[in-house]
Amino acid sequence: MIVEHHHFIIYKPYGYLSQFGSRDSKQQSKRFLGDLNDFPEGIMAIGRLDEKSEGLLLLTTDGKMSDYINSQKVEKEYYALVDGDISEESILQLQKGVEIGFDGKKYKTKPCKAFKLKVAPQLPERSKKIRDARHGPVSWVSITLSEGKFRQVRKMTSAVGFPTLRLVRVRVGAILLGRMYVGEVKEVASFDV
Repeated sequence: MIVEHHHFIIYKPYGYLSQFGSRDSKQQSKRFLGDLNDFPEGIMAIGRLDEKSEGLLLLTTDGKMSDYINSQKVEKEYYALVDGDISEESILQLQKGVEIGFDGKKYKTKPCKAFKLKVAPQLPERSKKIRDARHGPVSWVSITLSEGKFRQVRKMTSAVGFPTLRLVRVRVGAILLGRMYVGEVKEVASFDV
């Protein structure tokens, strides 16, 4: 019997949990991915974006596909708006790897690609306002990882002295966020990562 899998590309909005959950009393006000679309049974998020992060998220009913994309073979690129004018020295530290806390222990991140964006990316406005340049300098940085620890990008930018104000995943492998709008859901035949 051939199992037909379903695959979706979505722009996860700020304030949504990367899960399909039943609301318990503590989560009455939480918003879940299932609030965006009527997804098929057995759907799962490939990787996660925390509640305050947004951008490209892949969903599938295919566990093997999920495992492959979550593996360290597939790069994930993020744009982070950071507090302050990030220095070249800090970019070099990010590239080499920095020490962050993970599961109560110190963890050194793997070398990654990182660079300061010369021009702010063209992204949809976020639903919740964020501090902008009127309150001091901000800068955008691109960080591409092949690993994905809990809140890793946020912890990395904080470790070099530039806390993240906004975080958007813009690429998974060869799949780009592009001009998708916030909350957009696209069903695709397969993932070409």
